[in-house]
Amino acid sequence: MKRAFMYAGQGSQRPGMGKDFYEVFPAFADAIDIAEAIRPGLRKMMFLDENSQLSETQNTQPALAAFAAGVTAVLYDAGIRPEYLAGLSLGEYSALHAAGVFDVDTLVRVTAFRGKVMQEAGEGKDTCMSAVLGLPAEAVRNICEIASAQDAVSVANYNTPVQTVIAGYTPAVARAEAMAKEAGARRCIRLNVSSAFHTELMEPAARALHTYFQNITFGRMQIPVVFNTTAETIAPDETVQGLLERQVKSSVQMVDTIRYLADAGVEEIIEIGPGAAISGFVRKTDRRIRTVSIDTAEDLKRVLEQCSDENR
Repeated sequence: MKRAFMYAGQGSQRPGMGKDFYEVFPAFADAIDIAEAIRPGLRKMMFLDENSQLSETQNTQPALAAFAAGVTAVLYDAGIRPEYLAGLSLGEYSALHAAGVFDVDTLVRVTAFRGKVMQEAGEGKDTCMSAVLGLPAEAVRNICEIASAQDAVSVANYNTPVQTVIAGYTPAVARAEAMAKEAGARRCIRLNVSSAFHTELMEPAARALHTYFQNITFGRMQIPVVFNTTAETIAPDETVQGLLERQVKSSVQMVDTIRYLADAGVEEIIEIGPGAAISGFVRKTDRRIRTVSIDTAEDLKRVLEQCSDENR
């Protein structure tokens, strides 16, 4: 069976994430311990989040990356490897780790830096993000163009054919929400995030990443990654660094990514990360692919047993 791993993005974090894995899977614990050495206090934040620090972008990103690296290590140790990799926004970094581009140490450091500069890029700006449900993406895109007459608002994520996330300055987002509802949108849901990610407002973060990447070692990609900005594997004239710089300020093409995987013959997607948002996107986009979510240690045990049974 042709399989892909897809990694969850920011917003999927929750207090207690990874605690049950840490107690059961040594390979998972090793990844968390590496992250803890780089970001002291991160493990406690993940497992307890006593001071609500986990939702801060600079903490969320390395925490989710460490969680993903730990689960990936357990799967790889069991001989379970995918034919393709992808991730939702931040999750793309975990996909690159699984592909061999980043080791765990580099993954945690890079995502911590990314979270910091994204948080800084949004400071002092009245911005927000909103999920528009029930309208085709083209209609939402046209609404954003009209609503941007005074302040910028644009599409940040194409999650499903009828779920599109918009982001920008709050007055412009509010205008776009009102227009979307008039056009027949079922709901508009404000997201609990600190800024307008995946828009041109993240240009300072993109510049900071460009400079930071000059001192990062990028390994050879051993498994193809389907990238957010292109919904394709890397082209000969592209670099991972360049794609990651574009990604932070460009729309996430999740719908086309899922369709790419389906057309490539992927039959199963294993979603790695808290929650099951990506599995929902897959079901609403292309039912040729079945999904499995790994959110808890019990989920991971079931995947290991299933794959063991397949190999007998």
